[in-house]
Amino acid sequence: MKVILKENLDNLGHIGDIVKVAPGYARNYLLPKGLALEATTKNAKALDHAKKHLEYKKNKVLEQARQFAAKIEGIALTLSHQAGEEGKLFGAVTNMELAENLKAQGVEIDRKKIVLAEPIKQVGDFTAIIKIHPEVNATLKVTVTKA
Repeated sequence: MKVILKENLDNLGHIGDIVKVAPGYARNYLLPKGLALEATTKNAKALDHAKKHLEYKKNKVLEQARQFAAKIEGIALTLSHQAGEEGKLFGAVTNMELAENLKAQGVEIDRKKIVLAEPIKQVGDFTAIIKIHPEVNATLKVTVTKA
């Protein structure tokens, strides 16, 4: 089934793209949530008319993502954990803990968008990548200290 995307979806495409998806995925997820329209000739003509509006929306979302990324890059998290004598943590710092600390600082972000190469298991300075938009990533500075 072909659908026209109304939102950016990581695994499918960008706003205004015509993509082929499984009928059940379209019928049960994309269409009810308003993420896509069925790609009929009527909707395709309406899409041509709405391209300018979608382009404006796309640019607006991209600009908001850049501003949000700048806000995140201005934050430096300092976490205090119990650690052994050589600086090895008892446990690990995960993306879930980083999301909770960001939320405490007033930045609400889904933990699945925080990418750590591997969980942090040492005391020191680290960076985490936050995927805000397909074209915009932010870098978060994390310092883990011994409690």
